[in-house]
Amino acid sequence: MSTTYFTKEHEWVRVEGDEGTVGITDYAQKALGDVVFVDLPDAGTEVETGGEIATIESVKAASEIYAPLGGSVSAVNDALNDAPEKVNEDPEGEGWILKMTLSDTAELDSLMDADAYRAYLDTLE
Repeated sequence: MSTTYFTKEHEWVRVEGDEGTVGITDYAQKALGDVVFVDLPDAGTEVETGGEIATIESVKAASEIYAPLGGSVSAVNDALNDAPEKVNEDPEGEGWILKMTLSDTAELDSLMDADAYRAYLDTLE
């Protein structure tokens, strides 16, 4: 069974065991506008919690994507190379950015669950 966690920087990570799938939230993709390019990391890249893992370029701006947890990139969503708009169309599904092997699942305690993330969004409006 997987559980999804969120960061204050609007990344999500869906965790199953010691594997996590990472993307940006619907809130983030709406703020970015039309995504035109995603600069993906290489598989095998080691990342630290909060470190830059990807860059998303939209018609408005370029934004860094930060690792919600530490670990190693195990796969990237190559479909985004030809169809970056998937990030806008399905940010928490087919628009995922990368998969990673987590180095310490105890770090999950620092992330928000869906209810806490919704409450956090309410403070931004």
